[in-house]
Amino acid sequence: MELDKLLNEALKTISDFPNNASNSDFANLKSQYLGKKSFISEGYKNMKDIPNEEKKSYGAKLNEIKEKINQALEDKYNSITSYQLEQKLKNEGIDISLPGEDFSKNYINPFYLVKEKISQIFIDMGYEVVDGPEVESDHYNFELLNIPKDHPARDMQDSFYIDENTLLRTHTSPVQARMMQKYQGQPLKMICPGKTYRRDADNATHSHQFAQIEGLLIDENINLGHLKATLELFLKRLFGQERKIRLRPSFFPFTEPSVEVDISCFNCHGKGCNMCKGSGYIEVLGGGMVHPNVLKMNGYDPNKYSGFAFGIGIERIAILLYGIDDIRRFYQNDIKFLKQFNKN
Repeated sequence: MELDKLLNEALKTISDFPNNASNSDFANLKSQYLGKKSFISEGYKNMKDIPNEEKKSYGAKLNEIKEKINQALEDKYNSITSYQLEQKLKNEGIDISLPGEDFSKNYINPFYLVKEKISQIFIDMGYEVVDGPEVESDHYNFELLNIPKDHPARDMQDSFYIDENTLLRTHTSPVQARMMQKYQGQPLKMICPGKTYRRDADNATHSHQFAQIEGLLIDENINLGHLKATLELFLKRLFGQERKIRLRPSFFPFTEPSVEVDISCFNCHGKGCNMCKGSGYIEVLGGGMVHPNVLKMNGYDPNKYSGFAFGIGIERIAILLYGIDDIRRFYQNDIKFLKQFNKN
């Protein structure tokens, strides 16, 4: 009867314990009924004084009382926790009627501004935008582009080789070979934007990673005049209608003839200054007529088809357009630098 009375008192005290009590107050309550000085602990200590024939029932009674008090304390803890959470949510509530904070600052890396602008110009001219793997085989990166084994581009100091026959592509030209083989001798008109890799020391004008947009057009009766007209239209849209262009002879293994393409300096308008090194012109890209060997190796009859190809350095164009002094700025995510460029 004494144990039942103590149990009822304990259950009432636990039930009446306020939900807004602190965690330390609840810990004291728990210690009061389950701690070393609780009546349950005292009951276990008094087992030695209980007659043997009553010990079993007495011990069972203590265990039952302990279990009921444990359950009551657990229920009270859950009530206190729910109350605390409810109060926290009430005090830290979010007024969803207020406008959200706009984290978009309309800044975009000039690299992507230029990439999108160049791509759109060629899309407007009917070019297809394609992509290809950055980890490339020697076969596609060199052999199908008429680059012989002894060409300097094969030097291990110039390329990132993964194994004897695999490397990080040194230009986006392998995509041209892949597309020529895909089109199986049919007319083709494409550009390929993408990253390329070479073992250059990083400085203000060079980076081990850079990006190109290469273009390729193949059809019947294509000549150098078509290449000049295409690039003239492109460069005038990019740099302004007042720009003049000139083509200079050059050499690339995959084009013949090959040309370097210059535009009149937009700083001195062709008169000569520090920017154009007194020449009046600035080099912007390279191109040429697709080499007959490249056509033949990739499934085209060079007696029926001809074409032109060109390669544009995205960072170089961005540097010229925006007067950027260091190529590494494109990759440093400097907010002060990016804030100068609005995506609109």
